[in-house]
Order: sequence, then structure tokens, then C-alpha cells
Amino acid sequence: MAQYKIHPIVMGSKLFDKTMMTYQYGYGQMYNIPIYCWLIEGEGVRIVVDTGEAAPGRSEARQKALGAKIYTFEDGLAKWNLAPSDINIILHTHLHNDHCENDDKCVNANIYVHEKELVRVHEPHPLDFRYMEDYIVEVEESGQIKPLTKDTEILPGITMIHTPAHTEGGMSVMVETPAGKAVITGFCCIMENFNPPPAIRGMDMDVIPPGTHVNVYDSYDIMLKIKAMADILLPLHEPEFAVIDTI
Repeated sequence: MAQYKIHPIVMGSKLFDKTMMTYQYGYGQMYNIPIYCWLIEGEGVRIVVDTGEAAPGRSEARQKALGAKIYTFEDGLAKWNLAPSDINIILHTHLHNDHCENDDKCVNANIYVHEKELVRVHEPHPLDFRYMEDYIVEVEESGQIKPLTKDTEILPGITMIHTPAHTEGGMSVMVETPAGKAVITGFCCIMENFNPPPAIRGMDMDVIPPGTHVNVYDSYDIMLKIKAMADILLPLHEPEFAVIDTI
């Protein structure tokens, strides 16, 4: 069976109220999240899940607050002796700007994304300002985008799963690793979403839905599905992975 290694690379950060991650929990608590590009290596292919911010804030204060180094896309790949032109495949969890700003640098990559994200990036709802079509137009025009409509095995050992929790076209990425099935969530959350504190469990809630979501009830059920299928959970903005080289 094909197996892969996953390298989380920090390509930005955000500071905001924790409820952006954990629905109705953590009001007033400021929370730092990393923005990741996940480099997947193995079987002779080079894959990234999301491409992060094009010009991330990299001040000493930001990096100290996060407890990790913040890279540009080029520097993050160079850490693994790669350049953007070496990337074969981009897998998108969704097309909010902080997940796709470096796509146009990967001139040799096929880009897989759910077709509903392509609709939204050009026709965003007023409530969702994080879609910015400027970051996707060039790769659309170059024919690099391969739209998906359902769960799809991209390569042996790598499957994209439609999980419309955070956005309508959200896709989680299941990756076979030596330690089991790792799932990079297609929705913005942290580990606490999957492992709530006693106060939340005492309300008979097994997970906390993402703070921003399409439908909160569906999001809850989608999280339970992902939690059940994963041996290794990789929440899209979990800070603990910012200091881990390889999963």
C-alpha cells in the first residue's frame, strides 16, 4: 500500500476571538492560529494541501506569539529542497484566500478542488468576504484546475472527502501514513473541536462545530464522521503542528 509523510509548514498566522474556531465556546479569548501548507511526500510525487498566504506577516512578535517560525511559500518548500515548480499536485480544502494565495507559483501542478468552491470564489455571499477570485483566475486560465464533485481518490493512498462544514465545497484529505490514516480537515478548526473540555462534554456534545460553518448541525455530524475514520487527526489550524517537522 502507498504510504506518505506529511510536513506541516507555517505560512501565516491570525489572532482573533477563539469562537472563530470553536462555536459558542471561548468568547472573549484571543487565540493565535497558524496558517498551514501541508507538504505530502512519497511514491515519487510532491503534493501540497493548500498554499497559504503570499506575503505572511513574519515579525518577531508574531512568531513569538505562535511559538514557531513563519515561512514564505518559497522558503517553506526550500526547507525540504523543493521549489514551487517542483509541486505536482495541489489539493484544496477550500478557496478562502489564506489557503490559495500561492497557487500561481506552482506552474506544473494539477489543482484539485470541489466545484462548489469555484462557484463561490467568483460569486461570494456577502457574509463570506474571504473568497478572493484574483488568487485563482490565473490557474483557471492555464487549465490547471481539476474540479471535483464527490469523494475522490487522487492517488493510491490519498483521498479527498467532501466535508461541507466550513464551506459548501470543503474537502478533507485522507492520507495513508506509516502510523495509519491521517486526515487533514477540510474545515477550519483546532484539536479542541474534536476533544472538547469536560464542560462541553457535560452538555452531551462529543465535538464542537467550527465557529464559521454552513450549517451547524451538519457540521457537527461531519466532524463525528471524520473523527471516526481518522487514526491521526490534523485539524486545519491546530497550533501544536507548527513545531513538528513530519507526521
